[in-house]
Amino acid sequence: MNTHTTQVDDLQLIAQPSAVKCADMFVRFTLSEWSLRPLADEAAEVACRLVQATVDGTGSGTPGFVTVRLRLRGDSLVVEVEDDQPASAAGQPPALNGRRVDIVHKDHRGKVMWCELPLPGGVNASSVPLPHREPRRSPAAERLADEPPGVDPHVMERILAGLSRSGESPVD
Repeated sequence: MNTHTTQVDDLQLIAQPSAVKCADMFVRFTLSEWSLRPLADEAAEVACRLVQATVDGTGSGTPGFVTVRLRLRGDSLVVEVEDDQPASAAGQPPALNGRRVDIVHKDHRGKVMWCELPLPGGVNASSVPLPHREPRRSPAAERLADEPPGVDPHVMERILAGLSRSGESPVD
């Protein structure tokens, strides 16, 4: 088997219940871009189950991060979910209807769980038509190029308050 990664895409999320639906949308969008729609349902199910297991294992304190990664390698699509939870929160990988899930615990914090799915009908990673992107900025980015970068602190406070589970209202 060819272990060379041909394409990879990932998304980092906060390990909260909403991460499961975000992972589903990310997988479906990415596989649509990679012209691998026949794998979308199966890969989305795998990603959602792995993310759900990570979210379920997250302590009641401040949630950490979870990264969902899709990798084309050889004759398979690898669905990976990486977290930054302490080793004490390490649980067992979920059962995925006969699919094998591997898990590797990182030295200091976190783990990586993954599942390999075969590419459809004789397709291999190097034959998947990948999207080509222009190495230039979008028209919207060009219009904003002269504006100084910065973040409105009130906007950040409102975003952080909305993400917290404490139920506090944003400070105006």
